[in-house]
Amino acid sequence: MVDWHKISLEKIARELETPKGYIRVSAPLEHDNIVNGDGLRAVLWTQGCPNHCPGCQNPETWDYEAGILRKIDDIKKELASFRGQAGLTFCGGEPFVQPEACKEIADFVRKELGWNVWSFSGFTYEIIMEHGGNALKFLKSLDALIDGPFILSQRDLSLRFRGSKNQRLLHLKYGTGEILSAE
Repeated sequence: MVDWHKISLEKIARELETPKGYIRVSAPLEHDNIVNGDGLRAVLWTQGCPNHCPGCQNPETWDYEAGILRKIDDIKKELASFRGQAGLTFCGGEPFVQPEACKEIADFVRKELGWNVWSFSGFTYEIIMEHGGNALKFLKSLDALIDGPFILSQRDLSLRFRGSKNQRLLHLKYGTGEILSAE
């Protein structure tokens, strides 16, 4: 029998290695996005994903060696130039395989730009909590998490900000990661 819990813990431990001060992204930063969270949002597309969900809309983001290596300071400068944004959403790929870089960017947009921060993850909230470490630190910097792998047989295009019925939109208490509400 396959132990999906154990496999998920092993996958989240496979962090993508980048030089300090860098993040690997799969695409240019977006702004004025309205489909990846509430309000007008900037979106950072991370590179690297160990989950490889069948039917994934972004399979080009799976490869840990692909994408573009960018300085985090350059990302911050570009984000600061965007006007009228309510927040930043981390998409992927899998943001939780680059948790330190994502947390640094999340902290910047919250403190310097006053934005809220959301992230998608193919890992469940429970796996992130159990894994702990830098992934948990990143989780605690979020206002919302859309969690769980995309499951093609549960695809539902009527869901708000989610692709399959197993995924949850979790509103979190900043600083603790405590779930305030779930959709």
